[in-house]
Amino acid sequence: MGSPVVHFEIHAKDKGETQKFYEQLFDWKVDNNNPMNYGMVDTGANGTGVNGGIMSESQSGNMITFYVQVPDPQQALDKAKGLGAHEVMGVTEMGPVTMAMFTDPAGNVVGVVKG
Repeated sequence: MGSPVVHFEIHAKDKGETQKFYEQLFDWKVDNNNPMNYGMVDTGANGTGVNGGIMSESQSGNMITFYVQVPDPQQALDKAKGLGAHEVMGVTEMGPVTMAMFTDPAGNVVGVVKG
């Protein structure tokens, strides 16, 4: 059985403009009302897709990241590194989820999460 994509992030220089763009384009609802001012995106998935987030650019600049649900983030991170990936963030607990991040051999940022 495969591991599902459970979240995406859009990193942008101008978070406000980017949020406005996707709200108008796809009728997404973006909620920044949280301590990190993180734009939680409700895509209206209703079980047929995934929700995500829009945030200010990271150190890597503009990019899109996706997160895959796995039973053991450390095991997934170790396997990814064995296949040529580079660790971006070690296993970290963030509220109800445990996550790690890596770049694949092409440089794309991928997160693995449990929770």
